[in-house]
Amino acid sequence: MEEEVSSISDTMQLNGEIEWQPLALTLVEYPKGDGIGKFFAFISLSPFGIGAGFVTLVLFRRDLHTIAFFVGTLVNEVLNIILKHIICEARPLARGHLYNEYGMPSSHAQFVWFFSIYVLYFVAIRLHHINNNSIISALWKGIIVSGCISLAVLVSIGRVYLHYHTSSQVIVGALVGFLFATLWFALVHRVLTPLFPHLVLLKVCEMLMIRDTTLIPNVMWFEYTTTRQEARARGRKMAALKPAQ
Repeated sequence: MEEEVSSISDTMQLNGEIEWQPLALTLVEYPKGDGIGKFFAFISLSPFGIGAGFVTLVLFRRDLHTIAFFVGTLVNEVLNIILKHIICEARPLARGHLYNEYGMPSSHAQFVWFFSIYVLYFVAIRLHHINNNSIISALWKGIIVSGCISLAVLVSIGRVYLHYHTSSQVIVGALVGFLFATLWFALVHRVLTPLFPHLVLLKVCEMLMIRDTTLIPNVMWFEYTTTRQEARARGRKMAALKPAQ
C-alpha cells in the first residue's frame, strides 16, 4: 500500500502534475478537418453499441440463443487477443500511449464480421417469419443482413483509412471472424439448441427466468399478440368489476 502511495506521489511530482493515461479502448483519432475520417471514427465505435445492445437483450429477454450469441462474441474477443500475442505484428502507425498493443488481426474487423455473419446465418436458418406476405418477410430479412454487412465493410475500411491497421490485418481479422462465426453458429444450432429445452428446466434457469424461444417462429409477433390479448382480457375484467352507476 505504501509503495502505491509513493508511486502516485512520484507521478504527481513529475512536471508538477499527474500523468494521464488515455483509455485507448474508446478513444479514436482522425485527421483534423477530415469529414470522412470523422465519419469512420464514429463508425469505429459501433462495436461498443453492439455490446451494449447485447447486455440489454440478455438482461431483458433472457433467451438462451441470445445468451449463446453473446458468449460467442466474448470467446471471439479472447481468440483475437490470443492471436495478437502469437503473431506479434505492430500497427502501421505509432500513436504513443493511445495504442501500444499488437495489430494482427484487427479486433474491430474480427468483431463486426463475426457479428454480421452470425446474424446472416441466424436470419437465413433460424429466423422464420410466419407471414402471409412473403415479400415483406424477404424485405425485412434483406434489410437486416445488408445493414450488418454494410456496417462490417465500413468498419473494416475505416480501420485502414485511419491507419489503425494495415489492409492485411483487417482482412485476416474479417476472415477469422467469418470462420469463427460459422463454427460457433454450427455449434449452437446443431449441438446446444437441442439442449435448450432441458436447460430451461434447471432450477437456476427458473430463478433467473431464462427461457427458450427456439420453437416460436416469430418471437416479436408472438409477444405482441400475447400481450395484446392479455391486456384486453384484463381490461374486460376490470370493466366487469366496476360498480354500475
